[in-house]
Amino acid sequence: MSLPEIDRAPLRRRRWRAIGVQVACLVITVFMLLPMVLIGLTAVSSPAALLEFPRPFIPSGFSADTLLAFIQATGTIPALGNSLLAGVYTVLLSLLVGAPAGYALARYAFRGKDTYQVFMLLARALPIVVLSVPLATLFLNAGVYDTVFAVTLLHTTLAMPTTVLISASVFVSVPTDVEEAARVFGCSRFEAARRVVFPLAAPGLAAASIFTFVLSWNEILGAAVITLGHRTLPAQVLASLGEAPQTYRFAGGFALILPALVFIFVMRRYLVNMWGTTLR
Repeated sequence: MSLPEIDRAPLRRRRWRAIGVQVACLVITVFMLLPMVLIGLTAVSSPAALLEFPRPFIPSGFSADTLLAFIQATGTIPALGNSLLAGVYTVLLSLLVGAPAGYALARYAFRGKDTYQVFMLLARALPIVVLSVPLATLFLNAGVYDTVFAVTLLHTTLAMPTTVLISASVFVSVPTDVEEAARVFGCSRFEAARRVVFPLAAPGLAAASIFTFVLSWNEILGAAVITLGHRTLPAQVLASLGEAPQTYRFAGGFALILPALVFIFVMRRYLVNMWGTTLR
C-alpha cells in the first residue's frame, strides 16, 4: 500500500515568505544605514578628498581636520552641551510626569480614558511651528526665553504623549498579582508601585527614554524659534548652513548622528521591553 504524496507547497510558501521578509529587512536596513555611512565617511575625509570628482565611495584620504574644524567653530561646544542638557532634562521630566500617568492608564478604568489617550496625541498631530510660536511668546513673558529650560519644556511637550502611552504598555505587562501580593504584606498602593511595579518596569521605561532622548536631540525647528544665543547643536548647525563651508556641513551631520547612535547602542538591550518582552 503506497503512502499518499506529501504536499510540500505550504512549506515552499513559508520558506519563500521567510526569504521575502529577510530581503525586505535587509533592504530597509541598507536604506537607513547608507546615508549615515556616507556622512561618516565624508566627515573623516581629508579636505583634498572632498574636492575629488567623481568622488569615490571610499575616500582616498582620511583626516580629522574636518571634524576638528567643526568642533573648533564658534558656538559648537556650548551648543553640544545645551543639546546634552536638554536631552537629559527632557528624559527626566518626561519620565517624572509620564510614568505615573502611564501607570494610571494601565491600572485604573475611568470615564473618558480612550478620549484622553487620543487627546494626548493631538500635541504630535500639530505642526511644531504651531506650538513653538505661542510658547516663544509665553517664554518671553515669563523671562525664560533663550534658555535650556525653555527647550526642555518644549521637548517635554512633544515627548509626553509617546512617553505616557509607552509607559502604559509597559505597566500593563507587569502582572497585577505581584502588586496585590505586596499590598497583602502591608504595602500601601503607593509603596507597592514604588517597590514592586516600578523596578519591574524599569527596563521598559529605559527603552522609552530612548525615543525621548532621540526626539530631543534631533528636534531642530522649535529649538531654533525659542533660542537665540543658547542654541542646541541642531539649531546651531541650521543657523550656520547659509555661510558654512561644505566640510562644516558634513561634520555637523555626523556630529548630530553620533550621540543618538551611542545612546541607542547603550540602551539597545532594553529596546523591546516596552512591549513586555525581555531581550537577553
